[in-house]
Amino acid sequence: MNEFKGYHPIVNFIYFIFVIGFSCFFMHPVCLGISLASGFVYSVMLKGKKAVKTNLLYMLPMLVVMALINPAFNHEGVTVIAYLPSGNPLTAESISYGFCAAAMIAGVICHFSCYNEVMTSDKFIYLFGKIIPAMSLIISMTLRFVPKFASQLKVVTNAQRCMGRDVSKGSVISRAKHGLNILSIMTTWSLENAIETADSMKSRGYGIPGRTAFSIFTFDKRDKKALVTMLLLGIYTLAGSLAGGMYFSYFPAMKAAEVSPFGISVFLAYLSLCSYPIIIELWEVRKWKALRSKM
Repeated sequence: MNEFKGYHPIVNFIYFIFVIGFSCFFMHPVCLGISLASGFVYSVMLKGKKAVKTNLLYMLPMLVVMALINPAFNHEGVTVIAYLPSGNPLTAESISYGFCAAAMIAGVICHFSCYNEVMTSDKFIYLFGKIIPAMSLIISMTLRFVPKFASQLKVVTNAQRCMGRDVSKGSVISRAKHGLNILSIMTTWSLENAIETADSMKSRGYGIPGRTAFSIFTFDKRDKKALVTMLLLGIYTLAGSLAGGMYFSYFPAMKAAEVSPFGISVFLAYLSLCSYPIIIELWEVRKWKALRSKM
């Protein structure tokens, strides 16, 4: 499923600006649940079972660890559950804040993983190549570096293993030598790859004033509808947050804004915004099944 990935780059970028930005600042438990759930579901749609394994393998332990670490250092709150051996109080507010902070980080990571799948380097350069050519190239290379590095590391590790230089076997000294050898190879590869990319872009005249560039991206009616919808949802969500519709305080006591039709509408707008790519994917699947049934 990658229907949303086929939208215009500005639509993809605006979506992630809204979602990642809101996920970093909205600390209401409902908002955190919406952000984490939508990011998790969309990452599974993009990456399949691999995303389920990665998210559960790394996100779940992080949630538990952060939830346990925060009460050990944060002792604010009026609801005392018990006292630690150090004499400091263990409060319900600090535990709740630890879980919510962990959920916020996990949600942001999920959305960034989706960003890396949807916002490819050519899209980023298309958007910012004329405005900030050097910076856009550096950012694009940085975003591509991690997945390319991981892929190349597997190739180098397998090649070294075939040569009898496996880092998982042998004495501690031999494994350390093999690991340093792989690190040296990867460092050399990284530097060479950066130089080759810079030379390649320079030879193409990248960043020269007046240089034109071919682009396969076109802004059509579908993109216009999506952009207008996301802007309306994003602006309404932001306005609702500034008006106090998403107010939630953890200290000294947990206190939330009163439930009201306005507050519910703000949460629904935020849910619609975060779930927008998921809705598009499900809608396209439904259309495809309907077309097949008519054949």
